[in-house]
Amino acid sequence: MKQQIEIAIKPDDILSDGILKTTAANQLKISQDQISAVIPVKRSIDARSKKIVFRIFVDVYIDEKPVEQSRIINYKPVKDDKKVIIVGFGPGGMFAALKLIEYGIKPIVLERGKDISGRRRDIKAIQQDHIVNPDSNYCFGEGGAGTFSDGKLYTRATKRGDIKRIMDILIQHGADPDIAVDTHPHIGSNRLPKIVTAVRDTILNNGGEIHFDSRVEDFLIKDDKMIGAKTNDGKEYLGDAVLLATGHSARDIFYLLHKKKIRIDPKPFAMGVRIEHPQQLINEIRYHTKDKHPNLPAAGYTLVTEVEQRGVYSFCMCPGGIIVPAATAPGELVVNGMSLSKRNSPYANSGFVVEVTNQEWTKFEKYQPFAALMLQEDIEEKAFYMANQTQSAPAQRATDFMNGKLSSTLPKSSYIPGLTSSPLHTELPEFMTKRLKKALLDFNRSMHGYYSEEAVLVAIESRTSSPIRIPRDRETLMHPAVKGFFPCGEGAGYAGGIVSAAIDGENVADGINKFLNN
Repeated sequence: MKQQIEIAIKPDDILSDGILKTTAANQLKISQDQISAVIPVKRSIDARSKKIVFRIFVDVYIDEKPVEQSRIINYKPVKDDKKVIIVGFGPGGMFAALKLIEYGIKPIVLERGKDISGRRRDIKAIQQDHIVNPDSNYCFGEGGAGTFSDGKLYTRATKRGDIKRIMDILIQHGADPDIAVDTHPHIGSNRLPKIVTAVRDTILNNGGEIHFDSRVEDFLIKDDKMIGAKTNDGKEYLGDAVLLATGHSARDIFYLLHKKKIRIDPKPFAMGVRIEHPQQLINEIRYHTKDKHPNLPAAGYTLVTEVEQRGVYSFCMCPGGIIVPAATAPGELVVNGMSLSKRNSPYANSGFVVEVTNQEWTKFEKYQPFAALMLQEDIEEKAFYMANQTQSAPAQRATDFMNGKLSSTLPKSSYIPGLTSSPLHTELPEFMTKRLKKALLDFNRSMHGYYSEEAVLVAIESRTSSPIRIPRDRETLMHPAVKGFFPCGEGAGYAGGIVSAAIDGENVADGINKFLNN
């Protein structure tokens, strides 16, 4: 029989051979000989007290062997009789393309950016030379923003689709099988490129097409139905439907849709700063000791509070990570965070952001539906000028931010382009600064030592989610006014991370399959 139990393992023992079987047998009070297999189902770290343990849900097979159930998908080559144009090759576009191939539908992917190797060169140019390529950067290119921004796979979108299926597809394409077990799974920006490349190969080997350096400049519409797209090189790509999965930073697409009289709406989002601490400090706070056990990972955190009817929260926390420049156009400055698979940087960083609603973008109300987007643009451009028109991000010690003075020195940082000491307390919008100040004190009550001179605020963290939502019908997932047009993922306002975007990509592919077979 199979029995599921929770077991607790000390850090000292977590790497010991046979520890799961020994512990399960002791807990169930049976002989180890009766146990044929112990399979981990979910693993987390319980650090609520000084006695830290790994808590692991396991399936224990007693006097029977587990039946192996393969979750590998056997993709088969598609023909040209049904074709779908996919705009964007981030998680939404990638997983939509794979699902369409399962349905026997040919995906034709148009990606404005370069492939993995080409993106690396452009990212290096941002880091070292402060040069932003508007088509190839941390947000645009093969794999989307997720490829070079950490690879966290945690999501709250548990009711939107089969999360385990997404994990299995990633594992099939080279991800560590542990991502199916860890409570907060993570791949790492050094490993994600190989997985993205493997997905590309699956699509190409099964009859799909992927066109890099192909920025969409027009949508082709006939009789109120979207039938294709035209790219920057003048080529036209025709299909039976168009799936839009451009991510949250493709502002030119939003303006193009508005120009084509296709409805889009402003959407609340969040903005703030990146806050960076020494990882050692976060470890001490979370693990209650100055000497982190070597078998424990770099500690992370999740913090949230409410200040004056607005949520203020940590976002995309990167233990053992680095801050990266995430601008997508010259003349703006944006920061984001990432971690490598080992999370072994001496720094910890996280978004530290405030909810933004229509009350904050009244200054731009006359420019609807772009009011929220224009607020975002305005602050990013201001950050660029605060950095003397470079990518050396405006920064301030947390203590100086609270006390209203310019930092005479800044702590060492993971941010490669460098930091510029700036008076964020006066230069950032008041709706943001007053809430960040109160939240710092709230967070310090939850994590004593979080507010300290070692903490540095780095501006501006503004791309938490899209400031635009592209409406779609709840049942068909198609735009209500344009037949054959399927908004998808983060850029359309329906996802917030790799896994939720992947789920949405699959869901939209399901909707397209129904549309094409009605």
